[in-house]
Order: sequence, then structure tokens, then C-alpha cells
Amino acid sequence: MSSFDVLLDDERTQLEAFLEEHRSAIEATLDGLTEEQVRRRLVPSATTLLGLLKHLTWMQRVWFEECVGGKSRRELGMGQNPDGSFRLADDETIASLTAAHQQACATAREIAAGLPLDTVVTGHPRGPRTLRWVYLQVLREFAQHRGHADILREQLLAE
Repeated sequence: MSSFDVLLDDERTQLEAFLEEHRSAIEATLDGLTEEQVRRRLVPSATTLLGLLKHLTWMQRVWFEECVGGKSRRELGMGQNPDGSFRLADDETIASLTAAHQQACATAREIAAGLPLDTVVTGHPRGPRTLRWVYLQVLREFAQHRGHADILREQLLAE
């Protein structure tokens, strides 16, 4: 469902539609590219297309599994630092990280299902916030990194 399909729907439906668009779009930036291309560093930082997907997977787990779900990063087997979430292991591939992203998305949907947007969640180390705030934060992260991904893809295709 596109965000343009929910113009007059309730806030939750609109937030989820925008989020689903971002989730699909970040995966689509990898379409038709090779493993080598998606790992290529085109900027001075460690940012790569595949690294962006890995980071966005980590980010969703932080906000939904930790903040909303109440499990610590240690319990979840996740690194503490966002910088590490961009770094790729040799055995990580488009397929493996896409599967991890899709699993993180499914888990996020499951955790948030049925909770009102005004629900106060307390699992984040920096303190409580509403589920609505979590959705907005996740959307902000996706929007920022989708822009990065679009530019990296454009650079790769121009080579």
C-alpha cells in the first residue's frame, strides 16, 4: 500500500504506509547490483549500500525490539554502537542482510501491533517516549539513509 493510498486514513495507517514504503525502497536500492558493488565505498566514511541496509536493520531492532519490546541490546545480541552497524562481515551478502532486514521488519510489526500510538514505552536507555515518537524516529532514519542510498546507487550506476 502506497502512502498515496491512505490520504484520509487514520494516523497509524498513514505512519505504517510511509514506513513500509521506506522499508521496500531501501531494499530496492540493491536491485540489479553485484555483491562487489553494494560493498564498494564511494565516500570517506564506512557507508556502503549494503552497510546502509545493515544499519537500518540494526536501527529498527533498537527502536522496536529494545525500546518498545523492552529487551536490552545485550539480550538481543546486538552491538551497542550505531557505527558498528555499518561494518560488513565477509560472510554478509545481499541475500543474508535482506533476510535479516525483512525479519527485523516482521518483528517490529508484531511488537507494535495492537499498541496505541500514545503508549509510553520505556525500553530505551535514554528514557520513556511514546510509540508515535518511535515511528517518527524510525521514519526520520529511513528518510535520511534512503537519500544516502539513492545517491550511492546513482554513483554506482554511472561507473
